[in-house]
Amino acid sequence: MISVAASKSKGRGSQGQFPLTQNVTVVEGGTANLTCRVDQNDNTSLQWSNPAQQTLYFDDKKALRDNRIELVRASWHELSISVSDVSLSDEGQYTCSLFTMPVKTSKAFLTVLGVPEKPQITGFTSPVMEGERMQLTCKTSGSKPAADIRWFKNDKEVKDVKYLKEEDANRKTFTVSSTLDFLADRSDDGAVVSCRVDHESLNSTPQIAMQVLEIHYTPLVKIISSNSWPEEGQSIILTCESKGKPVPEPVLWTKDGGELPDPERMVVNGRVLSISFLNKTDNGTYRCEAKNPIGRNSTEYVLIVHDPNALAGQTGPDHALIGGIVAVVVFVTLCSIILLGRYLARHKGTYLTNEAKGAEDAPDADTAIINAEGSQVNAEEKKEYFI
Repeated sequence: MISVAASKSKGRGSQGQFPLTQNVTVVEGGTANLTCRVDQNDNTSLQWSNPAQQTLYFDDKKALRDNRIELVRASWHELSISVSDVSLSDEGQYTCSLFTMPVKTSKAFLTVLGVPEKPQITGFTSPVMEGERMQLTCKTSGSKPAADIRWFKNDKEVKDVKYLKEEDANRKTFTVSSTLDFLADRSDDGAVVSCRVDHESLNSTPQIAMQVLEIHYTPLVKIISSNSWPEEGQSIILTCESKGKPVPEPVLWTKDGGELPDPERMVVNGRVLSISFLNKTDNGTYRCEAKNPIGRNSTEYVLIVHDPNALAGQTGPDHALIGGIVAVVVFVTLCSIILLGRYLARHKGTYLTNEAKGAEDAPDADTAIINAEGSQVNAEEKKEYFI
């Protein structure tokens, strides 16, 4: 029995006699307990009747020949019976009667829940090619009321689904189905798709059907280098990582569109290409190609072998250039100092000479220079005049 709800008759006798019953909900195949109580009873009989108004028990006397119906308790204050192996046809309104004048009754409704069958997932054919459309359908029957279906992919719920329910008129149960529609992707390979059925008859323990997806897809290829700056005389290892389903066949290594030119130094071991004693002739484009029954894919690696001596020589001109710039700056600075010194020395001599020429009649040195400059001007004017 799952739940009950109280129900009592509306009428009261002069002595306050009235029956009290409870609604009952039970899962199909379970046992329903129907109880009728009377608070005050002066030796008045109690009776249980089924939805067809057939008497089940009158006090402690069984009236209907049904081995599923048993007496639980019979007294002046209570009449309790049980119905085992309940079926959907047992659902309906049961009546408890108290034989006063007039007869008083109380109704108890028995609800029978139909348990949904274990769900099944259909529509999956293994394997599925990447890019193909997949339609998975989850179906369950026998639920009452209609069950709820939810989809999950790796424990993450998928919301965009189609839901359909059909009622079986004979049994009053429902067949429920839900369809999950999506395009197959390589990321779905190995994913667990589950269909979960929730229903009140399952006591919070949902029924689950699962399907592991198998997606086939073309290889995904990349090359990993062991040396980021290969130099002459060194070695390098190129690893071709390929992932696909089915697993790709052994990879094919080529250089510049042709076979590897030097098998003695260029050794292929599975997906690994090893090149020893690198030199400039090894420069070029190396291609790794992987294929499986679905398709093929490839990727390239451009190898440039560096000259360690040329690299060292490149640092010399940089130091020479810096040294030349410093030398030029020093030279320009020295020339500026020399020119400035000569200018100052010449200006000082002119000052002293002018001072001597005008010192005879001047009270100070500045006046002497002014007088000297004035005398020179006058002399020139005079010279021009006589000419």
